[in-house]
Amino acid sequence: MTRCSVALCTYNGARHLPDQLESIVSQTRRPDELVVSDDGSGDGTLDILRRFAAQAPFPVRLQHNAQTAGVTKNFENAIRLCEGDWIALSDQDDVWRPTKLKVLEASLDGADQPGVVFTDAEVVDEELRPLGYTLWDAIGFDRGRRRAARKGRLLDVLLWRNVVTGATMAFRSGLRARILPLPGVWLHDAWIAVIGSVTDRAAMVEEPTIQYRQHAAAQIGADKPSLRRGVARAMTTPASDLVRQLRQWEAARERIVALGGSGSADAAVRIGRKMAHLAARARMPGPTWRRIPAVAAELVTLNYHRYSSGWRSAARDLVQPAGQRGAIANDSV
Repeated sequence: MTRCSVALCTYNGARHLPDQLESIVSQTRRPDELVVSDDGSGDGTLDILRRFAAQAPFPVRLQHNAQTAGVTKNFENAIRLCEGDWIALSDQDDVWRPTKLKVLEASLDGADQPGVVFTDAEVVDEELRPLGYTLWDAIGFDRGRRRAARKGRLLDVLLWRNVVTGATMAFRSGLRARILPLPGVWLHDAWIAVIGSVTDRAAMVEEPTIQYRQHAAAQIGADKPSLRRGVARAMTTPASDLVRQLRQWEAARERIVALGGSGSADAAVRIGRKMAHLAARARMPGPTWRRIPAVAAELVTLNYHRYSSGWRSAARDLVQPAGQRGAIANDSV
């Protein structure tokens, strides 16, 4: 039987952490160990964890960071400490459905023997009341893109946007050598998904396995999808985000090329196309009228739809103030 490690990261999570710990204990397939990396909590988080460890029905190992390392490095710490054959990631403020680990293990043990698996999530409010939609609904992970992911083209979907939430993810421990160290420019789940989609077979389970809690302190939200909200988000995203994305994808391409393997060259080319699109957007000239040909070119090639938010991103590139565009054009991309 394979051994399962759960990697849980905490930081000042005393309010919601007990619910999550209870949901882990209540799994129909319990973990073989719980590894917790705490990022310097100053509330009652550590006391909750120590009390839990003293009576948990499985080993609990706790590491407390003297200085805050941030989400990505905190997950790196937890992943390094895991000793199981496969690792399930956990946030501190969600609630798992009782069969989550059983579902993930069944997928990993499936005929295709994937190295990475992820699922959908039910979005709930702070009191765990359902909000009437799932995480995949919120991020626009529609039927067409789900079909592409099922057919082995997850990287193409990730080049559009990340659809893999760490709190729903599990992966074989063999992937650890390929994903570590986690680069600071990426969030841990998106990085693992990108690298794993190239080096290991990825699978998805089209059902929610967790309740994804929305609250004021959450670092990443999942607002109810709407055209108005989507347009507003696209139009207000800082132009510097393009530079950040370029640096992310450069880091991913470098790691994939360094790892080698049968799919690395093709993946590097596909990532390069995404980077060329981002660079084209970043280097558009200041005056709106001068941007029209460049925007039109990216629309005609469907690059806005493959790699950005379609017409909403194109509109942002046309109407964004020239001063903001100048700032990004002068940055190194």
